[in-house]
Amino acid sequence: MSGHSKWANIKHRKAAVDAKRGKIFTKVIRELTVAARLGGDPNTNPRLRIAIAAAKNQNMPKDTIDRAIKRGTGELGGEEFHEIAYEGYGPGGSAVLVQVLTDNKNRTVSEIRRIFTKYGGNLGESGCVGWIFEKKGRIAFDKGSVDEDRLFEIALEAGADDVKTEESELVVVTSTDTFESVKAAIEQTGLKYASAEVTMIPKNNVRIEGKEAEHMLRLMENLEDSDDVQNVYSNFDIAEELMQALG
Repeated sequence: MSGHSKWANIKHRKAAVDAKRGKIFTKVIRELTVAARLGGDPNTNPRLRIAIAAAKNQNMPKDTIDRAIKRGTGELGGEEFHEIAYEGYGPGGSAVLVQVLTDNKNRTVSEIRRIFTKYGGNLGESGCVGWIFEKKGRIAFDKGSVDEDRLFEIALEAGADDVKTEESELVVVTSTDTFESVKAAIEQTGLKYASAEVTMIPKNNVRIEGKEAEHMLRLMENLEDSDDVQNVYSNFDIAEELMQALG
C-alpha cells in the first residue's frame, strides 16, 4: 500500500481525537478563509465549495463557516494567511510535500525544518519533489462494502480517470475538474464511501523498512500536528505487517 493510502488511513483513525482538540476546526477555518479570497460564491469557486463540504462533514456550525468566508472576502477583519508549500526528503529518500497556511512565515519554516531534522529528513529547495505528485480527486471505499463491477461502471460513466484496488480499499481516481460530479453521481446511487477528497497522489513510491519506517511515521505525525500545516503528502511505502506493528 502506498504512503498516501497508509497515511490517509492513519489520519482517519486520528480524526476523532484531532476533532476533540479543535485542530481540525482550525485547519478547516483557515482553508475556508483562504479559499474565499478567490470569491465568496461557492457556485463559481470550486475550492470554496470543497472547503464548505469539508466543514459540513466536520459538523461545523453555519455561523462559523459564514464568518470564515467573510474574513476571506474582506467583510470581516482577521489575520492574513500565506499559502506556502514546503518540499523535502524523509527517511530512506522518500519525498515529502507539506502545504501550510500561516500568518508568520519565519515561525513556520523554522518549525518545519526542526521537525524534518528531528526525524531523519531534510527540508529541500522549492521544486525538489513537487513534480512527483499529481493533484487528483480520490474517493475511497472499504473493500467489501461495495460491488467492484458496479462501482467501476458508475465511476467511469461519470467521468472518473480510474478505479484502483488497494490492500484494504477500492479507490476512484478523478481529475480535479470531475471530482465533484463523480462524487455526486456516486452519492445518487446510494453507495457509501469512506472518504472523498482532492489530494496529491505520488507518481512513484519508495520502499522503507525498520527504523527508517518508524521515523517516517513520526515525521508525518509531527508535521500534521503543527498548527500551520494543512496537509502532508509522501510517497513512502511500508509493508502492511510493519505498519500494523508500528501502530
